[in-house]
Amino acid sequence: MHLAQPEEDRWLHSRQCAGAFSPLLPRLPPYFAQTYSEGLLVTMPEKPLQYFNGCPSRQEAPSVLGRSSMALQGIRVLELAGLAPGPHCGMILADFGAQVMRVDRPGHRGVTWMARGKRSLALDLKRPAGASVMRRLCRQSDVLLEPFRPGVMEKIGLGPEILQKENPRLIYARLSGFGQLGRLSKAAGHDINFLALSGVLSKLGRSSETPYAPLNLLADFGGGSLTCALGIVLALYERTQSGKGQVIDANMVEGTAYLSSFLWHSQNAGLWSQPRGKNVLDSGAPFYETYRTSDGKFMAVGAIEPQFYALLINGLGLNSDELPDQLSLSDWEEMKKKFADTFAKKSQAEWCKIFDGTDACVTPVVSLEEAALNEHNRERGTFITNEDQHVSPRPAPLLSRTPAVPSTKRDPLEGEHTEEILQEFGFSKEEINQLTLDKIIETSKPKAHL
Repeated sequence: MHLAQPEEDRWLHSRQCAGAFSPLLPRLPPYFAQTYSEGLLVTMPEKPLQYFNGCPSRQEAPSVLGRSSMALQGIRVLELAGLAPGPHCGMILADFGAQVMRVDRPGHRGVTWMARGKRSLALDLKRPAGASVMRRLCRQSDVLLEPFRPGVMEKIGLGPEILQKENPRLIYARLSGFGQLGRLSKAAGHDINFLALSGVLSKLGRSSETPYAPLNLLADFGGGSLTCALGIVLALYERTQSGKGQVIDANMVEGTAYLSSFLWHSQNAGLWSQPRGKNVLDSGAPFYETYRTSDGKFMAVGAIEPQFYALLINGLGLNSDELPDQLSLSDWEEMKKKFADTFAKKSQAEWCKIFDGTDACVTPVVSLEEAALNEHNRERGTFITNEDQHVSPRPAPLLSRTPAVPSTKRDPLEGEHTEEILQEFGFSKEEINQLTLDKIIETSKPKAHL
């Protein structure tokens, strides 16, 4: 990928950026002091899209680049149907070119999410004949993704020892809450439980409230599906050298803990020296907070660096000479009230007009619907629309030569591609008919719209 020349690159400022604020360094938390002194002050580039000028927009992607050019093209993935983290992991692989086949339960007509780019096979794994079909599929597959508690796959004869003996190249990805071993490995849990055990939940929330989970994003998806997808890609790469697959123990407690490495490594840097909700980055600081506008909407403020804070104060129409020092913790609550009163005097649109084009680090808090219509996001094609007019985020990150080209087709029905998949794996018509009669497999077809 071609990058701009150093003199054209505005991602990193020179050390001179910090020089004007050197008197403040002794009073900054160590982490920020180091940031200033090393000149690691970041602003947005003037032309961010120049780095990705080979990537298709959402409008042109399907016609400009075929799915054959994607990074995971040719990889066969069997995804056993489960709750949100598993489907998200499978969708990531499908978005980047893998052939993902979701194995659903016959007779199940539940809600399916994140099935973009996948096909569906309805197969009864609890019956020996169904497990036998699954083993046959695994012999010709690259990845198996299973979301069950430890021991479930072994109980039905589909554990890694059996499947990898028949296919040594198979990557066996196990995505669970607490991991394959340990006293909680077979316990039930959800995102909030995994988040709690990782230690991260103790850091989330305002000082006057109990800790709260930010939706089910951190553990389920950050620590779960994304970490599992990374493990699968790492195992695929390693297989190019060893020729062998391996078992991946991806679990949401450890994935979330790993995701929080910054918290652990910065404990002695002064960032978290105050109680929860009283620090710079956890809603304690007035310059890292959200504020309500006159029309009931919100603005997000992240003006940490002194030069950005100065622009914030200017945009708010306040006199810096009449205000306490930015890092005077004892004045933070009073400053929050002053900022809140000021933001409440204008609408979100008015504040956007004031701060647009500045480095004050002030942005509107937009809804999901508004995010899809945001000018910056529209320029980059950040959101895509499928044939059913459902809007969702485009795959990230952008790869310059082999970007993801997500499917724009509707999500598959459960069992919609059963016969098609089995035929691809070498099952005869007679075998498929017998499996259907025995109710080992099931096929669903979309209803015709008259």
